[in-house]
Amino acid sequence: MPLLIDRKPVAEDRWQLVEEAENLPAEGDLLVPLALYLEQKDALTAQAGEIAVRVNGDDDLTPVLEQLDSFPMIAVEFPAFRDGRGFSLARILRRAGFKGELRAVGQPARDQLGYMERCGFNAYQFSEEVYSDDFLKAFEEISVRYQGSADDPRPIYLQG
Repeated sequence: MPLLIDRKPVAEDRWQLVEEAENLPAEGDLLVPLALYLEQKDALTAQAGEIAVRVNGDDDLTPVLEQLDSFPMIAVEFPAFRDGRGFSLARILRRAGFKGELRAVGQPARDQLGYMERCGFNAYQFSEEVYSDDFLKAFEEISVRYQGSADDPRPIYLQG
């Protein structure tokens, strides 16, 4: 799956997605759904490697917010184009102080990338069918922004 991190294409993803407890490897950097993390927390923290969680709009972020420093990466699901809850999750995580990689996964669309970045995302994972190199241009299409964002909370009249 194509991956952009900090606006650059990345050839290899170091994170291995594991969705079931039976498939937990003993080592490696693992990306697990929040529910699996909460069920298998002891086993996951004992394995060799880092742990990242995948959250969606239905998840309660309280356990994640309580241990933000434990996660080098948090993936936020966008199950459909019309589901914008991931934008809110990103803002909540960044406002809470999360400094790691914040990755949009699922169905992030090209015309949403600039908005996702302003909410705090710095990584994007796409399906092979929808991605093209043209996606890199999406970050530069809007040059003036009136509202504050994750990288600069000041409105335009206070900038400058």
